[in-house]
Amino acid sequence: MSDGTAQAGAATGGVNILLRLEGLTLFIGMVMLYWAWDGSWLAFAVLFFVPDLSFLAYLSDAKFGALVYNAAHSYLAPVSLLTLGFGLGSPLTLSIALIWLAHIGIDRALGYGLKYSAGFGFTHLGRIGRQKDA
Repeated sequence: MSDGTAQAGAATGGVNILLRLEGLTLFIGMVMLYWAWDGSWLAFAVLFFVPDLSFLAYLSDAKFGALVYNAAHSYLAPVSLLTLGFGLGSPLTLSIALIWLAHIGIDRALGYGLKYSAGFGFTHLGRIGRQKDA
């Protein structure tokens, strides 16, 4: 494949569908937990897109952009925060973690995967944006 997708290691076929369904399940699960937790929906709305500010790192270059974006869109930090929130009994920490995980879930469900340094459009779930059909 000359479009770079195969070289970037993008999931295809049933694996891609499964990963996107996992993202949808994560999103729905975190929203339901947030609702059961009785979190502030205003806080949810305000914080939901905060991880997307990481794309500003692409103003530097694609490699740094991918590093920062992936750090904000991997499960490592929010799951650690969730564990810490439960351990400390901290409602704010739990709320932030649930919102963050919900964000990652909907991103994955929509096909916005972790990024490769080839550029913002190259993800582990395939190409996105204008480059997708190129």
